[in-house]
Amino acid sequence: MSTQLKLPSIRNQTAFNLDRWDALAHDEQVRKVQGRIETNRYGEVIMHYYAEFSHGSRQGDIWGLLHSLMKDGKASVECPLSTSEGVKVADVAWISKARLVKIGGRAALKGAPEICVEVISPSNTKEEIQEKRRLYFEAGAQEVWICDRKGKMFFFLAGQPDKAVAKSGLCPEMPRVVS
Repeated sequence: MSTQLKLPSIRNQTAFNLDRWDALAHDEQVRKVQGRIETNRYGEVIMHYYAEFSHGSRQGDIWGLLHSLMKDGKASVECPLSTSEGVKVADVAWISKARLVKIGGRAALKGAPEICVEVISPSNTKEEIQEKRRLYFEAGAQEVWICDRKGKMFFFLAGQPDKAVAKSGLCPEMPRVVS
């Protein structure tokens, strides 16, 4: 006789993720941890390596561009959002005011902002970035951008999530290379 593991539905996973992230956000020991954490679908903490200066600098550049080019929303760095595989943290994100009203209100967002950006670090694997791209789209992102280690931007749209396009549909003025 085989037993089947019943995984929670996305709705229940989101409620679990948000409760777990709220608890972590108020945990004194977790708040002392330097570096970035995420969770897996079971709420277990996943530690990430420290970023290099160039990583944070590119995050800042992309945030600044989104902040100046996209007026009807908010740009953010280190944006925690609920996915089917736990809470993941987008390096940079942009969310419209209307979407923020729908998915905001907790320490982590209930879903993905319209734009989620990953800035590649030396510790990232290709598989990890592909998985995050999949999870962000599954959580409602309209676009996922990847910034490589040389500052080159790759834009992916929800309608064709596995093929990079020449420019962003939501922010066509975004340059293809950031310094």
